[in-house]
Amino acid sequence: MTWQPPRVGARATWTRTFEAEDVESFAVLSGDRNPLHFDEAFTARTRLGRLVVQGGLTTGLFNALVATRLPGPGSVFLHQEWDYPAPVYVGDTVTADAEVLEARADKPITRLRCVARRQDGVEVLRGECLVYTMVPDAD
Repeated sequence: MTWQPPRVGARATWTRTFEAEDVESFAVLSGDRNPLHFDEAFTARTRLGRLVVQGGLTTGLFNALVATRLPGPGSVFLHQEWDYPAPVYVGDTVTADAEVLEARADKPITRLRCVARRQDGVEVLRGECLVYTMVPDAD
């Protein structure tokens, strides 16, 4: 198998609705039990106003997108740079969108622009990532 770089401008999306069970599962795996994710009374007294999803769940959408859609199977992150301009609340549906900015022909490396938006169109994550795609040896 040989590397076939995706074309510049190619796009892919991944969508998920985040529920309280997702927040709990992430906390079990990561240890992130910040009261902003679990304590409604605490969060009500902050500018957020209600429970929010861990940022790792939002970025996880891009893990799934990169590994399954663009560039696809065998792909892993080399570098990520994320900004979080707005929160994701429990119950929100978030769509992650990635666009190829650059794809090297000599190495299986792809640079992506990444943006995630809630169902109301508000941008909740933006940034760029560099991805390496493991290409299996030919049989």
